[in-house]
Amino acid sequence: MVPGSPRLSGLQKQIFALYREFLRAAHLKTSEERIRIESIVSAEFRQNAKAIDRKNFLHIEHLLRMGKKQLEQLKSPATVGLSTLKVSAKIRNNQQN
Repeated sequence: MVPGSPRLSGLQKQIFALYREFLRAAHLKTSEERIRIESIVSAEFRQNAKAIDRKNFLHIEHLLRMGKKQLEQLKSPATVGLSTLKVSAKIRNNQQN
C-alpha cells in the first residue's frame, strides 16, 4: 500500500480482487476474446462504480456474488467468451408497472 493513500474496506478489497480475477481469467482465452472480455469487465465495473451508492451494501454484495458466479463460468474451458445484456430504463419501468 502506498503511504498516505486511504485504507480500503473489506468490501472494496473483494471488489478489486474480483476485478483482478476476471482479468486473469481473460488471459486464458484467445487474444481476440481476451480484449473483448477485458473491455466488457472494465466497462461493467466502471458503470457500477458510478451508478451504485457506496453505502448500498446489500446491492454491492449481491453484485459481488453474481460476479463470482460469472467468473466461475468464465474460467470453464467450455466457455469461450463473455457477453452483456443492456436493459434500457424504459423497458425496466414498463416491467415494474
